[in-house]
Formats: sequence, C-alpha cells, structure tokens
Amino acid sequence: MASRELAVGMIFLLQTLIGILGNVSLLSHYISLHHTDHRLKPTDLLLMHLTISNSLYIVFLGVPQTMEAFGLKEFFSNSGCELLFYFYRVSRGVSMSTTCILSVFQTVRVSPIDSCWKNLRVKAPKYVGFSISICWILYMFVNLIFPVYNLHESTKCSSKDIMRKRDLGYCSVKEFGNLSGILYAALVIFPEVVLSMLTIWASCSMVFTLLRHKQQVQHIHVAPKSSAESRATQSILLLVSTFMCFYTLSSALHACWAILHNPIRWLVNTTTLITLCFPTVSPFLLMRRGSTIATFFFGWTWNRKPTYHYRNKYVANCIYQ
Repeated sequence: MASRELAVGMIFLLQTLIGILGNVSLLSHYISLHHTDHRLKPTDLLLMHLTISNSLYIVFLGVPQTMEAFGLKEFFSNSGCELLFYFYRVSRGVSMSTTCILSVFQTVRVSPIDSCWKNLRVKAPKYVGFSISICWILYMFVNLIFPVYNLHESTKCSSKDIMRKRDLGYCSVKEFGNLSGILYAALVIFPEVVLSMLTIWASCSMVFTLLRHKQQVQHIHVAPKSSAESRATQSILLLVSTFMCFYTLSSALHACWAILHNPIRWLVNTTTLITLCFPTVSPFLLMRRGSTIATFFFGWTWNRKPTYHYRNKYVANCIYQ
C-alpha cells in the first residue's frame, strides 16, 4: 500500500472513529436522561434523533470509504451497494430535516409573547415527536423508489445491454438515467434546498429576536459576563454556519463529481471527507459547555440549564426547553 493511500485511510479512520464516538456519547447522554426523567424535552428529543441519523450517516458512508482507502475493493454486491446507499440517503435526509425542525422550534420558542407565533409556542412541543416520525417515514419511503427503479431497469435490460456504472471503489452504482435523474432532483435535491433555506431563515430570525431582546435589557446590570441569550446566539450561529458551510461545499463537490464520468480519486476522497464533516463535528458543537465525553475523561459535568440572572429567565427557559 502506497504511503498516500495509507495517509488517506488513516484520515478517514480517524474521522469515522471521532464522529461515531461523539454521536454515541451524546446519544448515551440523552438515553440516560430518558431513563432518569422518564420523558425527554422536545429539544432533547430532536437532538437525540439528530445524533442517531448522524451516526447512521457516518456508518454507511465513512466505514465503507475507510475500508476502500485501506485497499478493500468491490466488497459489496450490487444489492448490497443499493442497500448501503439507501440507508445513507435516509440518514442524510433525516439529519437535514431534523436540523431544520430544531431551528424552527427554537425560533418559535424564543419568539416574544405578543408575536405572530404566540399560539404556536404552546402547541409546538406537541408536534415535535410527530414531525420526527414523519421525517423518518417519508425519507424511508422516498429513497425506496431508487433501488426499486434500478432493479426494474436491470430486469428490462438484456444481457447484451451495458448499463453505465460509477466506480466508488468499495462498490459500483448505476448512474441515473433521464427519468431517475428527474426523480432524484424532484424528491431529493429540491427538498434539501428548501430545508437549507428554511434553516437559515429560522436561525436568522431567532438570532434577530435574541439580539433585540439583548438591546432591550442593556440598561439592566447582569452579573454573568456572557448572558444566556448571547451564549445561545453564538451556539446557533456556530451550528448553522457550520452546517451551511459543509453542506454548500459538499453539494458543489458532488456537482463536479456528477459531471465527470470517471472523477479522479482525490475528488472522490475530498467529497466524502467534506460530506462527513458536519455529522462528525455536530455532537461536539452541541456539547460545547460540557459533555459526556468531557465528564468521562476530565470529570466535567453537563448542566441541563446554565446559570443565568433572574431577569433573563424567560429567554433561557425558551432556549433550554
């Protein structure tokens, strides 16, 4: 094995292990909360499903890519490759939709009492579990279309027909035809663009609300140097900007990859590396103020709610519920 291939394999292995460790640690925290409190808060429930989808995301993309980088070629059959990509697309879609729901839910929760969201503020927590279930069911159904369609096309082709395939190293996938390409754009690409735009809008609205609230209480002396709304604003900006940065880069690289019939190896590796960045770093962004990992290694504790001044109680309660 060449030194370059070994270096690429070690990078993918390290990224995969860190991502799985972070997501599993965060998931174990929410499971322990569920057993302790017997009921998760809406935000905890959203973050728990985000970590589940991100874990599946890494397993079904990072693990095969790592194995391929270490020299294990074509170790999946055609049906195994279709199944691998099915779970990868489902986990990617649920991850994006859960991030969007989280942003919208937080926007509604921190909205002023006299805003247009006042009626939805009370009802929103009741719809969180239903929304998550719809996301899983919808993406499982939508992404089932592509393997079924490819199977149908394979049976129609005679033994003399040659279907164009794209070599991914660990397996070969059939390229989309005209009809399947239109279906993929309508059922996958367009919803992803809508979800990303909605996430940006919701997060920017929440940041604007928090900044406006901060301006209204500027004259009030707050003991902590960093108020609850300031910390929340920084967390939202960091999470959303990270999400959009990696998603934009990943989409651009995937577009370049789709144009080329046989893309060069560094483009495939770079695309996979960028695609895996958000599910890998997102649990550590969510555990910035202390985590189960930090508790395990350093004895830190993760407080469910931060210490805040009583005048900021309204905003803090909205954020951390």
